Amino acid sequence: MPEVSPAELVQGLFKGKVVSFPTDTVPALATLPQNASSIFTMKKRSFKKPLILMSSSSESVWKYTQGTSSELKIWKNIAYKYWPGPLTLVLPASKFIISTNTNNLINSKTIGIRIPNCFAAQRILQKVGCLFTTSVNISGEKPAKNITEILENFPEVLVLQRQNFNNYKYSSGLPSTVVEWKLRKWEILRQGCINI
Repeated sequence: MPEVSPAELVQGLFKGKVVSFPTDTVPALATLPQNASSIFTMKKRSFKKPLILMSSSSESVWKYTQGTSSELKIWKNIAYKYWPGPLTLVLPASKFIISTNTNNLINSKTIGIRIPNCFAAQRILQKVGCLFTTSVNISGEKPAKNITEILENFPEVLVLQRQNFNNYKYSSGLPSTVVEWKLRKWEILRQGCINI
């Protein structure tokens, strides 16, 4: 599959395609929530390992979570401090994420959410809203870090054209830090780019 422009990539998303674009950590595989099962199949990923919901705005992700007003205040405080950036929050999931086309995601009681600090990613997310995302790799293998590796391993994916990858110089190549809200406190699930 050839590299595509940002507009062509957005069109592909609306047609149900899986796409790849740079973020502030590692490149992402992404699709609209109703097509998320395609990513699991492509990566040979267990449905027990949820995807990350990525957006360009923190205000657009809270409807996918559920908690008390005091919990939401705590979540928004940490989001305000680290977003946009390489921090993924794993929070109790709301019933809003249920979709007839993603039945395998319904059983998840939590959802990971993140706002990337990357112009290319933000530009796409602003056009399409929230996307389910993950790293570009077969489950259990190392994530792809450049467009050549992406095309070699996932030739069927629509990939944002090379200049958008190469011009984004702030990508760390490291995964995001993942923290989960458990028993009214944060638990680190994966230590990544930042310390909290």
